[in-house]
Amino acid sequence: MIALGIIGAIVVLVILYFISTQRTLVNLDEMCKNALSQIEVQLNSRFDAVIALAKTAAKYAAHESETIIKTIEARGGNAGGGNVASMNEKADLLGQVMSRLNVVVEQYPDLKASDLYREAQQGQKEYEEKVRLSRMIYNDSATKMNRMVRQWPSSIVASMLHFTEKDYLTVDEARKKAYPELDEAFKK
Repeated sequence: MIALGIIGAIVVLVILYFISTQRTLVNLDEMCKNALSQIEVQLNSRFDAVIALAKTAAKYAAHESETIIKTIEARGGNAGGGNVASMNEKADLLGQVMSRLNVVVEQYPDLKASDLYREAQQGQKEYEEKVRLSRMIYNDSATKMNRMVRQWPSSIVASMLHFTEKDYLTVDEARKKAYPELDEAFKK
């Protein structure tokens, strides 16, 4: 009778652990999805800010700004993706577009002095900071999720319920090239 009570208590503890772990995994999964969604919203806003910069530059360099706007539209800049790979692609595209736009701006000193351009550039910088923070939140959530998925005994529950590791958002390749000292720091 006592042995049956002990076995019953162990079964109850295992069930409670299973339920608790499942809820934690679902919570972390939702945090990752929410963070990706926030990044997408911020990236879309940032694309809008880049387009505003390009339209401001259009007064000075019509051909270059049209090319930039067409590049964004052709590559689906504001199109949704909802996964890590599409977020990384969007970030790389933004880096490329901003590089092109900066080259155009350097050719027109009057454009750099324009209040409209400065306001649009400030808006773009604010969105860039929001994207950076959102990416950090996602990677932190992914780290927590990955620990739960990989560590024993929660890994047993995770595999039973088909929870998998989350991919991390990577550093924009264009930024790595622009700052070689950062690339070296990432290798360490």
